[in-house]
Amino acid sequence: MTDIGPKDLIFTLFGDYIRHRGGEVWTGSLIHLLQILGVSSPQAVRAALSRMTQRGWLQSRKVGRRSYYSLTAKGHRLLESGARRIFLGRQGPWDGRWRILTYRIPDDQTRLRTRLRRELGWIGFGRLDASLYIAPYDYADELADLFERLPVRQYVDIFVGRYEGSDLDLVARAWDLASINEKYRRFVEKYRPLYEADREAFTAGNGPDPQTCFVRRFMLTHEYREFPFLDPDLPQELLPSDWVGHEARDVFHEYHELLTGPAIEYFDSVFQGAPDRPSADAEAEAKPET
Repeated sequence: MTDIGPKDLIFTLFGDYIRHRGGEVWTGSLIHLLQILGVSSPQAVRAALSRMTQRGWLQSRKVGRRSYYSLTAKGHRLLESGARRIFLGRQGPWDGRWRILTYRIPDDQTRLRTRLRRELGWIGFGRLDASLYIAPYDYADELADLFERLPVRQYVDIFVGRYEGSDLDLVARAWDLASINEKYRRFVEKYRPLYEADREAFTAGNGPDPQTCFVRRFMLTHEYREFPFLDPDLPQELLPSDWVGHEARDVFHEYHELLTGPAIEYFDSVFQGAPDRPSADAEAEAKPET
């Protein structure tokens, strides 16, 4: 059904479902859900869980013979940031000023420099030059969090000012909006017909079953969640006239809401979170993890 790797599927499951259901999930539930999504190998799921744990995204604990996984603080930060961008976006008018960030990281710290560049892109900065980044918004909170996690504050300078030239030309140099817009267009072309067909089916009383709704809502969310990390969500006056991003956001939110009830119904029928204290009966009946 999908060629998406187990790690990415697990992140989406935690972001859209598990963190709203107590935050812990039994490995068997994950294996079952990923099978529904096209990952047929339980070993592949376990291997992905092991790698995600080693990299600090997940943590595990045993209850009887069963293993349960939950997000670490690092994992929570990532998914909370993504959820805010997906469901809230950035609010407020533009003040016409640019936030300009430069850095001077020593040549012998190439890994730190690479990570800083990646993090700045995720926050929403556009790259003008090798060590020069710009953003139309005040990212003080996001930068404060970044400086807590990366030892780069001493290398970074931040300025605020207006550009004495065409802001649209500046945007064209810092972001590839044409490529992002094309991705949005393909998303709308794929999901608007599906949304309209399912909306009509639900209205007629013959909508898709809960498992189908779960799969469709999952894939909708999984495909859309890349946009907040690609799209800097620029102010309207800095966007091209044919921008499709707003339409794509509307399609996502409306279709997501349409599928939510039955999708959660199916998820809840499969989900098993960790008990606070396993009962004696549960311990006696527990089998080796599958």
